[in-house]
Amino acid sequence: MISRVATRRRTDCGGVSSLYVPTVEWHEAESLSAATELMHRFGASARFLAGGTDVLVDLKSGRNAALHLISLNRIPHLRGISSDAAGMRIGALTTPNELLDSELVRKDFSPLLDAVSEMAAPQVRNMATVGGNIASAIPSADLPPILTVMNAQVVLWSPRGERVISLEEFFVGPRRSLKAADEILTYVLVPNMRKNFGAAYARFALRSANACAVAGVAAGLRLSPAGLVEDVKLTLCAVAPTPKPVPAVGEVLSGRRPDDATLQQAATAAMQASEPISDIRGSAEFRREIVAVLARRALDQAIVRAKGNAA
Repeated sequence: MISRVATRRRTDCGGVSSLYVPTVEWHEAESLSAATELMHRFGASARFLAGGTDVLVDLKSGRNAALHLISLNRIPHLRGISSDAAGMRIGALTTPNELLDSELVRKDFSPLLDAVSEMAAPQVRNMATVGGNIASAIPSADLPPILTVMNAQVVLWSPRGERVISLEEFFVGPRRSLKAADEILTYVLVPNMRKNFGAAYARFALRSANACAVAGVAAGLRLSPAGLVEDVKLTLCAVAPTPKPVPAVGEVLSGRRPDDATLQQAATAAMQASEPISDIRGSAEFRREIVAVLARRALDQAIVRAKGNAA
């Protein structure tokens, strides 16, 4: 199925001009192989589309000059949330609101709700997709940090076969990842949370709804029977070119009791690892200070949850 979609160009005074630039052809793929066949046919002038909340914004802003949009929305097995003995499997077309409504997520993977509940407005959460939030590789995306500290992996499909990549290794730059142009992100795999493990995500935005994160921090850790920190991970968002793991936090916390002084050292390490820029949402200096606050908040909450996951 092919249809034409016109995008309008905004004028400097905030109105909309009568010139439609560009005209985009919309293609509906009903299988993974059909989608990649279309991508090979149109090459660099095509982009895959799921919810469209990022792609369409890029088209309107002129950041993306695609002439062909290949919709994945008719591929049924890309939807849904399921589990097995290893953990949870999230279809790439699953929406944030479907995660919010999932009993499985609420019961066994509840740290994800920290990120999902803060994402955009309810209308956007009904359209956006988990796969799109990851594959777009936007530095301020909320899901990648918490998924990273929960040791999630992504599954990529192409005619050459499947690849499974750790989310920690997936991002290589702003809007750049290890996903090839003809690969489709099909699933996100989240392992079961181990006993005594806790994770949390904290963010700061300029308003409570429909706003990108000015800074975000996710923390995941495990407590030993003696109450010492083990297997700690901390990942930043919106303050570096990619969701940025901070190994220095592990060096500070691993094998130590999480007292106030130690946690403050870890928060300082997170702040020092951040690489923020100044833009309309805040100065680089302000963002660094916020990172320290958010890191402490995420670590504190992760510890509370780890203690609650001792049974």
